[in-house]
Amino acid sequence: MSGASMPLDRRRALGSFGELAALAHLRRRGATLLAQNWRCRLGEIDLVARLGDQILFVEVKTRTVGALAPESGVGPAKARRLAQLAYTYLEEAGLPATTGWRIDLVAVEVDGTGRVVRLEHMEGVVGE
Repeated sequence: MSGASMPLDRRRALGSFGELAALAHLRRRGATLLAQNWRCRLGEIDLVARLGDQILFVEVKTRTVGALAPESGVGPAKARRLAQLAYTYLEEAGLPATTGWRIDLVAVEVDGTGRVVRLEHMEGVVGE
């Protein structure tokens, strides 16, 4: 079933499941969660984490196997919005302008039984 025809509550559940899988992956890499589903007037950042001296703004895209590739969900308009959201977060958090940061994408694919069959962490998918 593609995301367009999937009922809203099922899409939300799939998205939440993907975010939890992405968060577990980031924690295994040593990241510390700063915020989940951080919102402002411009939109939402799925995960904000610290890894070493960098802040990671993480977009999580989750799809069922057979649907469009999760990473196809981040086009130029979404990339611009993610960059704006990152700058807004840094400003609202009072972090210095010299803070290192990047925008990552975690693509998650789930099979019909709800098992993660692919989790790919793509670093720096949107330039600062």
